[in-house]
Amino acid sequence: MIAFPTPSRALEVQLAVAKIGKYASSESGDTVEIIERPNGGISVVVADGQRSGRSAKVISNLVVQKAISLLAEGVRDGAVARATHDYLLTLRGGKVSAEMEIISVDLISNTLVISRNARCPVIIRHGQEVSWLDHATDAIGIYRNTKPSVNELELEEGLTVLAFTDGVWGAGSPAGARIDLPAILLRHDPDLAAPADQLADSVLAEALSLDHGRARDDATVIVVKLVRQQAPEQIRRLMMRFPI
Repeated sequence: MIAFPTPSRALEVQLAVAKIGKYASSESGDTVEIIERPNGGISVVVADGQRSGRSAKVISNLVVQKAISLLAEGVRDGAVARATHDYLLTLRGGKVSAEMEIISVDLISNTLVISRNARCPVIIRHGQEVSWLDHATDAIGIYRNTKPSVNELELEEGLTVLAFTDGVWGAGSPAGARIDLPAILLRHDPDLAAPADQLADSVLAEALSLDHGRARDDATVIVVKLVRQQAPEQIRRLMMRFPI
């Protein structure tokens, strides 16, 4: 989990990722990277490469590294998504695709920016109200005029964003089951006190449970949450657990 204080509003940004590869696959086709924005804030990029395994990992790595390099140069998120699409389209001739999401906490505009080129929706929680960002968007790398869907939200206490890839969204589908993500959020964080890493772990655990412990597809969960600081602090922390 990564925590970034925003002193002007006495808020703390919590960002957590939980991911697992497809069962019996040698490598996850999902790639996630986090970067500090040059003008203040953080961005997380997740890409889901076409198919699964090693070939998907190559594609998702290409996509994420291109997006991260552009963000590091100060390029705006929507432009990053378009440029990354053009890069993949040109490099692979429109023969491979990737789904990509960029979630940014921009301290210049004091907003949370969500850019999507993915079939999976994103869940937004304000207090006890849950809504969806589900505008249809094309994956990058195939169609010439592909554009991202971009949404911008004011930074405020209690704002929670949940993003995920196909392995979560489609969990349990062969048996006719469907993961109820809003219910999971409300059940595991009824009073908005649960840390982001706990929420990410809970969502991934429930997706795996629906697949009887064997993920049918690469599964990644990203949670971004804004909470009130318990005490003034300037220390930024990053924690990772990486099984090998």
